[in-house]
Amino acid sequence: MALEMRTLCEKCTSTELAPDGAAFICSYECTFCVPCGEAMHRTCPNCGGELVPRPRRGTATA
Repeated sequence: MALEMRTLCEKCTSTELAPDGAAFICSYECTFCVPCGEAMHRTCPNCGGELVPRPRRGTATA
């Protein structure tokens, strides 16, 4: 199962998140822009879990 790459910050709802851009994510895939993640002290407001840097998806080569 692939990680869902959400395109908007769940806190401010105005910051667009590029698939290869920086973002924070918790184990439930709640996703936040870097300024919001830092402001929340890297703690998810939904589940209380740790926010970690979201992995960046590279381009597939065949």
